[in-house]
Amino acid sequence: MLDLSKVREYGKIDFLAKQLVEGFITGLHKSPFHGFSVEFAEHRLYNSGESTRHIDWKVFGKTDKLFVKTYEEETNLRCHLLLDVSSSMYYPRENQGKLNFAVLAAATLANMLQKQRDAVSLVTFSNQIEIQTPCKSTGTHLHQIYHHLESVLDRPYAPATTSVAETLHILAEKLHTRSLVVIFSDMFEDIENTEKLFSALQHLKHRKHEILLFHVSDPKTEKDFDFPEGPYEFIDLETQERLKLNPSAVKETYTKTLKDFYHELKIKCGQYKIDFIEVDIQKGFDPIMSSFLAKRAKLY
Repeated sequence: MLDLSKVREYGKIDFLAKQLVEGFITGLHKSPFHGFSVEFAEHRLYNSGESTRHIDWKVFGKTDKLFVKTYEEETNLRCHLLLDVSSSMYYPRENQGKLNFAVLAAATLANMLQKQRDAVSLVTFSNQIEIQTPCKSTGTHLHQIYHHLESVLDRPYAPATTSVAETLHILAEKLHTRSLVVIFSDMFEDIENTEKLFSALQHLKHRKHEILLFHVSDPKTEKDFDFPEGPYEFIDLETQERLKLNPSAVKETYTKTLKDFYHELKIKCGQYKIDFIEVDIQKGFDPIMSSFLAKRAKLY
């Protein structure tokens, strides 16, 4: 089950975008459709210096305070949470550790963003996009996101491959420009041929999105291949391919390949100005999330 008490522990912390977002005017994005065919969302306090066009004078007459009407299409920030739900994210199988961290982190950020009236959407994907919610800032929408995240945890494991690159290319064309895009993934996709993956990340940056990549892994076994000596049968969670071997026989080659991939991924993220957050699920949720938010807060 999704631990909402843990999610709400971070509800009083501001989560800010590092780069300017499109239509940033006195703290708000302004919709090109503002004034018609929009759904009223809520009132907010009037900020000195902004347009008086949308002040609700009826509310002023009752409360003697200036409130502005806001709509679904206008918000401080648009954030899209991209959650990899392919089979490799269910590792380790005994506790689905990578997926559990990613779901809890996505729910936490969604809660923080909604608290500051930012719009958020959820996208889940494996070899195709499975869920894509609208980008909204209402409490009802937040609970719909919680429901989708909980359904991800509840569903039984089934083999599903990953198409990170293809998904990112599709979303780069569909998402509103200058959004905040947060990716939760182990990025396991053809690690010996990385050009497609890096091209997809570059495509998102070309569309002027700010990108955060939570690289979720269990380094002890996935990166360092740290297994006790003895024969094992390894099963690919995505393809179900089985391989019997002694870990020591392949450890040197395996670890070199993985470390080269992680290093290249980290270097490319630095070149593209993508925030790269290394997640070791064995360290626990709170230390990782608290450290990330503390470092981000120092940027302002």
